[in-house]
Amino acid sequence: MQVDFYHLTARPLDRVLPRIAEKVVDNGGRLVIVAGDEAQREMLDKLLWRYAADSFLPHGLAGTANDAAQPVLISAEPVAGNGARNIAIADSVWRDAALAFDRAFHFFDDDAIVEARAAWRALADKPDVERRYWKQGETGGWEQAA
Repeated sequence: MQVDFYHLTARPLDRVLPRIAEKVVDNGGRLVIVAGDEAQREMLDKLLWRYAADSFLPHGLAGTANDAAQPVLISAEPVAGNGARNIAIADSVWRDAALAFDRAFHFFDDDAIVEARAAWRALADKPDVERRYWKQGETGGWEQAA
């Protein structure tokens, strides 16, 4: 199981998450995006419809009859109603339930760095968990720092 910690410093979540979701789907995968706050889930829903003029990323909000058909499912809980093996934590709140997936993307900014560091340390002793820490360079590109 791989957990990628993404420290957002140069570009915000709304610029980064759609590209990660796009890569997962382009590689034949499915993704659950988790955000505990309803307003954030609604914002993510709108974002994935309009993040780029030249692309389309099929997705839906969890809780409908079509959950299983969605390549990307936005949910309050880390549950793969769409059969996803990838999870993106969009609200910076680590959930151990993410360890049931094959890969987790944990996004956080400077406001949540203390909590992200605690999650990083807590995962150090978990068997079969590979942790990676990514930070944004000055131009917004990702550099693996750990």
